[in-house]
Amino acid sequence: MTVTALVSGGKDSIYSAYLADCQGWTVDELVVLRPEDPDSMMFHTPNLDLVALQAHSWGKRYRAVPVSGPGEAAELAALARALEGGEGPVVAGAIESSYQWSRLLRVAGQVGRRVYTPLWRKDPARVVRAELEAGLEIRFVHLAAESLSPDLLGCTLDAQVLEDLERKARTGPKVHPAGEGGEFETLVVDAPFFRERIEIDEERREVSASTARLNVRKAHLVAKPGRNGRGWAA
Repeated sequence: MTVTALVSGGKDSIYSAYLADCQGWTVDELVVLRPEDPDSMMFHTPNLDLVALQAHSWGKRYRAVPVSGPGEAAELAALARALEGGEGPVVAGAIESSYQWSRLLRVAGQVGRRVYTPLWRKDPARVVRAELEAGLEIRFVHLAAESLSPDLLGCTLDAQVLEDLERKARTGPKVHPAGEGGEFETLVVDAPFFRERIEIDEERREVSASTARLNVRKAHLVAKPGRNGRGWAA
């Protein structure tokens, strides 16, 4: 039985895969969907190549599935291809996005697989705190909210930053504390269950009036005690 985790490299999908491991559903493979559309409604898009480093560091198999064309039909067809042939559950990091969750359930059902979403409908601020308490080192790689300064790009999401996000949600334009409204996207560069951590060597920042994005051009794995590092470049 193959347990597949759909991951983007961000905090919620990585943490969900970790929870599956902890709860007895040992994840065999990390699968990333690679959309052509940078504004995909279904899939995360920043820095997907780095999932390969996360998989190596975690000792999981890695598989990338391209999305052939823009639009929902192409994305759902690619998701079906990614899930076909397996029998075990599919793990995903959805918290509140009914758009993603409903489509994942439908496609998984069509190919005969059940879905495990351990974060679904959990309090988002508590989810982020749990991710931090689990030791995830999380960086901001995409910002798309007026109240989030481009200076936050590349910074670490920690308890203080989470408190700032919660305060913004109370006193100004709403910012979802987990970024589920598209306000921000993240990259996990280290975790206690990674044998090595990701070190970013070269990056490019793209800042416009409405968004800011950090594109990693080159990165490598830094060995933790007793391990050797490995590299990657765009």
